[in-house]
Amino acid sequence: MKDNRLSIGRVSQMVQLPTSVLRYWESVFDQLKPEKTPGGTRKYTMQDVQEILKIKDLLYNKKFTIAGAKIEMQQNSPVRVSGDEVSLRNFIIKELEVLVTDLDQVKEKQSRKQK
Repeated sequence: MKDNRLSIGRVSQMVQLPTSVLRYWESVFDQLKPEKTPGGTRKYTMQDVQEILKIKDLLYNKKFTIAGAKIEMQQNSPVRVSGDEVSLRNFIIKELEVLVTDLDQVKEKQSRKQK
């Protein structure tokens, strides 16, 4: 059986956040508790990745403070995957669409400045 758990480095690449941020968020957000091997290596599930993306959205896109995001995460049910990766893929696509829109806006502002 294939192990679908991901290393912190792989998750860091997927969500485009430094590993230090992921480690810090573990200490702040109760929802984020990846398994650890006997050697202490973190192993993330797709559910963990979704929790990270939710936290990232609250902090980076919706501009919540850490305290506000923590309250929001406690009050609302976390995003859930029902065993398939399609839901996660769709969530990531939405995240990427937001990033593309942001980049287009920056590009447009820079083009106006050059005129």
